Amino acid sequence: MKTRCSTVLCALLALLPAAGLRALELKGPLVQGGVLLGRVAPGTPVTLDGRRVRVSGEGVFVIGFDRDAAAAHTLVAGTERRELAVVARDYDVQKVTGIAQRIMEPSKADLARIAREQALIDRARATDDARADFAAGFSWPIFGRISGVYGSQRYYNGVASRPHYGVDVAAPVGALVRAPAPGMVTLAEPDLFYSGGTVIIDHGHRLSSSFLHLSKVLAKVGQRVEAGDVIALVGATGRATGPHLDWRMSWKDARVDPQLLAGSMPDVPPPVSAPGGTR
Repeated sequence: MKTRCSTVLCALLALLPAAGLRALELKGPLVQGGVLLGRVAPGTPVTLDGRRVRVSGEGVFVIGFDRDAAAAHTLVAGTERRELAVVARDYDVQKVTGIAQRIMEPSKADLARIAREQALIDRARATDDARADFAAGFSWPIFGRISGVYGSQRYYNGVASRPHYGVDVAAPVGALVRAPAPGMVTLAEPDLFYSGGTVIIDHGHRLSSSFLHLSKVLAKVGQRVEAGDVIALVGATGRATGPHLDWRMSWKDARVDPQLLAGSMPDVPPPVSAPGGTR
């Protein structure tokens, strides 16, 4: 455990130079959907808008802002108070057609199922672990064409729906999905009503990644994964019209933008599929 914490802290120190360190250091985009890494002197209490923020023994913490976050926020670290001005973003409009009518108009039984499944998801995302795996940095779980972006207003079969909170990467069924950062698997479900095959990885301090529409779930609940470990195969399950990976991230109740953590999509060869079939 000490070795892993030391490695994580070294990764964060590379982002937050120690030279001239004040009581509070932040690194990351101060925008809607943004995630910021922070560092304070060990033992310093931190709050965001009056709510406690978990701080590791090394003084490392993370905060995030929702798609529609307000402009003004207050971060307090010990005796230092900082006013944060979150920049608003313009979001795309995306029209998706070809969704099955059962998905668009769930039955009474479907609604009961959806409620049960949402409770599972909520419990998985509520994990509040002291691990600071997020500080190791994030990479893309799969490479390919980005077919859907965070925050876009979605219209399914012409009907306005909730915004899209993830980033979609087009890939063939059976392409390998890898963990973008270290963490613990808190959900591994083969067939949820809306998201189909679904995996959730907790990266510590209530920052989590969700992977949707999978054709096969390989990770197990309680399993520790390292960056690059294969966790699932791409699919088109749940509310999807074609094979792709929908990667979403959350910090507490805030839906944040994975692309801001992973950076630009590299120009790389097509995704690799698992040998011997896709399901």
